[in-house]
Amino acid sequence: MPIAIPNNLPAANILESENVFIMYEDRAYSQDIRPLKVLLLNLMPTKIVTETQLLRLLGNSPLQVEVDFMYTATHTPKHTPQEHLIKFYETFDTIKSRNYDGMIITGAPVEQMPFEQVAYWDELCEIMEWSKKHVYSTLHICWGAQAGLYYHYGIPKYSLPEKMFGVFPHNIISPNQDKLFRGFDDIFYVPHSRHTEVRREDIEKNSALRILSESAAAGVHTVADSDGRQIFITGHSEYDPLTLKSEYDRDISQKLPINIPCNYYPGNDPSKPPVVLWRSAANLLFSNWLNYYVYQETPFDLSRL
Repeated sequence: MPIAIPNNLPAANILESENVFIMYEDRAYSQDIRPLKVLLLNLMPTKIVTETQLLRLLGNSPLQVEVDFMYTATHTPKHTPQEHLIKFYETFDTIKSRNYDGMIITGAPVEQMPFEQVAYWDELCEIMEWSKKHVYSTLHICWGAQAGLYYHYGIPKYSLPEKMFGVFPHNIISPNQDKLFRGFDDIFYVPHSRHTEVRREDIEKNSALRILSESAAAGVHTVADSDGRQIFITGHSEYDPLTLKSEYDRDISQKLPINIPCNYYPGNDPSKPPVVLWRSAANLLFSNWLNYYVYQETPFDLSRL
């Protein structure tokens, strides 16, 4: 949240030069305040787990956020009780007349399939097109980021020789120059769990996109358009402490090829409790998105979108 200060306070220039978010009193007094409306398009099969992870981060802010949940009508989830979907979720047909301050498109376990072969691809494209006029800022996560980059900008994804699996150090491309990473340490950690990637050279060919953060091991992490209306994140900052463990144990039990997740277990020993390295960065990432790209930018009257 910004610091509201008197107009012409001498400290203002120093604070602004240090990239501290300030707001002059005349703007603070004139602000209209209302709850933020955020739409969560949950593409994960375990919807209750994913919605809990994301709500935990969205709720760690002084901002009041109202969340609507959506799933795709063209695919029936198998791992979420039907009564949960009926009670809490809506389909695109029921929400497409609304406007939202923000939207989150989650990952999905379909990354090894061509986009066009995903059962709900056409519906997802319709939703992403709709978001251009009905959502102020959309946050795409993991496969959702790959799908968004492909749909909006034609950026392809590539198969990896082995699964990108673990918790990896990342750095910001231009420190102190992007609001999404205000307050971040020089090195921050993010979990990844994916079989595919997007590549820097493809993104750099498009002048409408900016790479904001990356990892020497995990590659491109955050990509955004010029005004933050579309943000693409290839990792899983929302993961719980034991999410990677659950995935690892599942694959081991099914005798699938899987490496021990990097930088996760002390001494690389799966018998020991994992160490959480990403929690503070995850909370700051979502708080910054809500504050700088949603709350500070969305018109008070959402019909003006």
